[in-house]
Amino acid sequence: MQIISNERLIKRNARVGQIASIVGLGVLVVGMIISFTRPDLFIWSLLALLVGFALSQIGIYFGNRWGRRPRPDEVLDAALKGLDGNFRLYHYSTPAAHLLTGPAGVWVLLTRMQRGKFVFEKGRWRQKGGGFLQAYMRIFAQEGVGRPDLEAPSEVEAVKKFLNEKLPDEELPVNAILVFTNDSAEFEENDEAFPPAVTAKKLKDFIRKEAKNKPISIPMSKTLQDALD
Repeated sequence: MQIISNERLIKRNARVGQIASIVGLGVLVVGMIISFTRPDLFIWSLLALLVGFALSQIGIYFGNRWGRRPRPDEVLDAALKGLDGNFRLYHYSTPAAHLLTGPAGVWVLLTRMQRGKFVFEKGRWRQKGGGFLQAYMRIFAQEGVGRPDLEAPSEVEAVKKFLNEKLPDEELPVNAILVFTNDSAEFEENDEAFPPAVTAKKLKDFIRKEAKNKPISIPMSKTLQDALD
């Protein structure tokens, strides 16, 4: 398997996450100092706390994706290691953050690094349980699971449009799968789940199983990869 990564973007965004976290913490501290020492400047204190919180959330967002090791792209690289040379994995170089092409077809890989238990109910993925600690983590240490059910079709359509520009005479199916990259993540099996989900450890077996259905030929896969390169 070949791996193509946008290293410049990864380094830049990791730096953005570091700066946002440091500055956000500093602004929060300033806001707290003002609130204790100058009650008459309550508005300025509140503003500083809000700005600091916003910056810290930006820091978490960028840090989770590009600063924390192993990064999502590194987890996917390790999870798919061993696939043959007909596969190619793209990180941050297509409309999808992570895109896999090869004999299994075209797959948008949506990653989630959260720990905990997840279920698909009422048409969307949700995180269950955890109590106060889990709620605290979602606010101050990690993001929520978000809306993969909305993100998946959006990225799929963006990739289809992108591929149509590269190969206007070909109509290639594009699929999406949700990959939980945290070893302590658990989820209930559900045939109706959208997008379908796997853990990183089971991703390679899933892709190999899909390849047996031969959604696209190896020559077509090579043509696609050449166009993307």
